[in-house]
Amino acid sequence: MTGSPFFAISLRRLLHTAAATLSLLAGSGGALAQASWPSKPIRFVVGFPPGGTTDVMARVVGTALGKSLGQPIIVDNRPGASGNIAVSETAKAAPDGYTLMVAPISVQTANPFLFRPALHPERDLRPVGSLGYAQLYLVAKKSLGVKTANELVAMAKAAPGKLSYGSGGAGTQMHLVGELFKQQAGIDVVHVPYRGAAPALQDVLAGQIDYYFDPASGFQHIREGRAHLLAVTGTKRSPFFPDAPTLTELGIKGVELGNWFGVFAPAGTPAEIVARLGVEIAKAVAQPEVKQSFADLGTEAIAQNADTFRKTIASETQLLSALIKERNLVVD
Repeated sequence: MTGSPFFAISLRRLLHTAAATLSLLAGSGGALAQASWPSKPIRFVVGFPPGGTTDVMARVVGTALGKSLGQPIIVDNRPGASGNIAVSETAKAAPDGYTLMVAPISVQTANPFLFRPALHPERDLRPVGSLGYAQLYLVAKKSLGVKTANELVAMAKAAPGKLSYGSGGAGTQMHLVGELFKQQAGIDVVHVPYRGAAPALQDVLAGQIDYYFDPASGFQHIREGRAHLLAVTGTKRSPFFPDAPTLTELGIKGVELGNWFGVFAPAGTPAEIVARLGVEIAKAVAQPEVKQSFADLGTEAIAQNADTFRKTIASETQLLSALIKERNLVVD
């Protein structure tokens, strides 16, 4: 009989057992996802053209990861809008660990404040870990006649608005570091944006602009004496040019920004997959051939885990959001 106490007790037990089973299955979902992942190729979205630093890093790390994970890594170049196209593509992908983005952290630290309408990568993306770090190099044209960064600052102060510096485009890290240098040194210098680092470098070599912050693309010209390296950004000297002082050493403090590169996943990607990726990325970045490939790009191989990488992003976001607001660097 449906109204009997025995039936009521049995029904309660059945419902209790079902609820416990559902809870167990829900709790094991992440473990099941981790156990079956990856079961198909993984896509690396890169917001820059083939052959650039970000693209090469993605391919080098992708090759190493593909071997350790047992699945190929396919690089999908989606250039444009300073990486924002890749951000949008990654953010709308399924959060299952099969679509990731390799990018400089400026897509999170600067782009949301630089561009209108703004994307929200801090909400839509999840940092997985860093791949490497590249300092920027303050390089002046030879005919300028300065031998140190302090001499450059003195010249700029003596002739406000007369000197010029180049960048790879409005909103690039080269531009932002250039503005940070102007801010911290207290100088007035004209910004000349280019379509990429290469043409900016060529105009420094040709004497058309006075200086720029090189993203490790002009090493050969520096070594061969066609451009003069004055100083480097960062908290320590460059392993590639150990004789060049940091700007901090020269008393121009606060210009420590470089280029961090990392891997990002869509928000909602299971923590177990993110953790597994972090471990595998650290192994890949530690491989001698990966380190050498990065060094050829002027980049140190440094694998920060997700938590540390998130703190790096937060620190630089605070710095750059304030700089962009103060100097009105918004790009429409």
